Amino acid sequence: MTTQNDVRIATLLDAYYSAEYRWELDGRWFPLRIGQPVPALEAAFPASRWFGLLSAWDPHSVPRPDPVNRGADEELHTTLLSSGLPFRPGFSSAPNRSWREPSWVVMDMEEAEFDRLAQRFGQLGTLRWQRGEPVRLRMYAHRPVLARSRDCLDWVEPAPAPAPTPGPRPRTTR
Repeated sequence: MTTQNDVRIATLLDAYYSAEYRWELDGRWFPLRIGQPVPALEAAFPASRWFGLLSAWDPHSVPRPDPVNRGADEELHTTLLSSGLPFRPGFSSAPNRSWREPSWVVMDMEEAEFDRLAQRFGQLGTLRWQRGEPVRLRMYAHRPVLARSRDCLDWVEPAPAPAPTPGPRPRTTR
């Protein structure tokens, strides 16, 4: 990891930690806070054991045009619909609203599938927690040396980039 990338990841970690997260039910929005349990969400979904916030907007926190983000969000929404799992709209933003993005709160998605989707849509950070436990931030990056130690933070080793597909082999003549 380069020093520049190390600084970028540590800075984004601070931003994600101070961000505001919300989920929606019946037209009302409720807060999600890293380090705190979410009893209202758990009461709304009493059979669910696991909860997570996923987004498809601005992979690795690099801004993209809204139409591109909307297309990715529609793809994530379709994926969640086909999963058969319960989910609700969510929203993430900087406290001053300089950054904001729609998200989805999904219930009972297996950890491996949750991480696969997060990385498929290029997310650097997500939220995931177990019923009765505080919300945890999951970072899909190598932990920067500059990153402060924090409660309720998990570093997930990023998935390796897919190997390039080999092209046709050149023919050799003798």
